[in-house]
Amino acid sequence: MKSIIVPIDFSEISEYAFEVAASIAKKHDATLYVLHMLELNQAMLTSTEGFHPEQTVFLIKLAEKRLNEFLDKPYLKGVKVEPIIKHYKVFGEISEVAEENDVDLIVMGSQGADGLKEMFVGSNTEKVVRNSDIPVLVIKSKISDFNPKQIVFACDLKNENIHALQRAKYIADSFSAELKLVYINTPGDDFLSTAEIQKRIKSFCELVGFELLIAIYNDYNVERGVLNFGMESNADMIGVPTHGRKGLSHFFMGSIGEDIANHATLPVVTFKI
Repeated sequence: MKSIIVPIDFSEISEYAFEVAASIAKKHDATLYVLHMLELNQAMLTSTEGFHPEQTVFLIKLAEKRLNEFLDKPYLKGVKVEPIIKHYKVFGEISEVAEENDVDLIVMGSQGADGLKEMFVGSNTEKVVRNSDIPVLVIKSKISDFNPKQIVFACDLKNENIHALQRAKYIADSFSAELKLVYINTPGDDFLSTAEIQKRIKSFCELVGFELLIAIYNDYNVERGVLNFGMESNADMIGVPTHGRKGLSHFFMGSIGEDIANHATLPVVTFKI
């Protein structure tokens, strides 16, 4: 793990993510890219009426000053930090910065969202999780020394999960953590008998190329099952695959990975399928 991005907006929750990202960067001798996105738009940058160019320059300089002050943290000692300021608040730019710098992990803070806000808007972190091809680590609270030793990875034992599992194993190995796989068995059309689950596990292990110890947990839905299993197994972090659905597909079908990242109290790392 050589490169990490942490988007910051100077809020308390983004500083929680920043401290975790700094902790990971220090342990892995990684470069930490600190990304701040201004809420300027093209009209502000080019218009000669109502908004003068010097005002744009002032806002950019103000953001640079505030970012430099934000980076004055004792826990950054020994960490290679690269500050980046983007003019627009476009979440696709995070993926662009990640690709340009061959980034291994995005770390973000999130307060989550609920009710109508979640349905129609969603949180900033959800947008990044939905669009990012790179693993996204979501932090909800202050963690001074991030050092997970138990990671739960939710898996539906389908072929499309193999790549996500490989990336989860890479993350677990980088922390010298134990990776626990869990299959959530739910009532209704998706319910599987013990024999059916064992058959699916055998087939999945054959595709992966080695045997895996996979827990089976029964609950009313997948999100609830993953969160409950994570708490009961004393996990330090939850890993979930996500399809990154967009548009109407996301509205009607949603994404279990995003929901878990949004509602969990534990750190969650998502892997794009």
